[in-house]
Amino acid sequence: MVAPPKRSTDRCPTHPGAFLREIMLPALPVPKTELARALGISRQSLYDILAEKQPVTPSMAVRFGAIFETSAAAWLNMQTAYDLWHAEREVDTSKMKPLKMAS
Repeated sequence: MVAPPKRSTDRCPTHPGAFLREIMLPALPVPKTELARALGISRQSLYDILAEKQPVTPSMAVRFGAIFETSAAAWLNMQTAYDLWHAEREVDTSKMKPLKMAS
């Protein structure tokens, strides 16, 4: 069996809001307002996630998992990969030195 190709480290991981917007929403038979109601959140909160302005929090991941019958961990892993990719590019570690642990 051939392993799928790895994503280039230069490519930003997909924000869960983009995944929701591009993959999940087109398959749903309900409008966004109904999805927000089913999730127990405001339309604005949903729109902010879809616009990638808001992260998927653990509580939101649990809600998505329940609504879409997926794992909350999958949603959180997507958000973590996205956040970490950005942090690795934004945080300057050039002057940091590793600390030696006492033995």
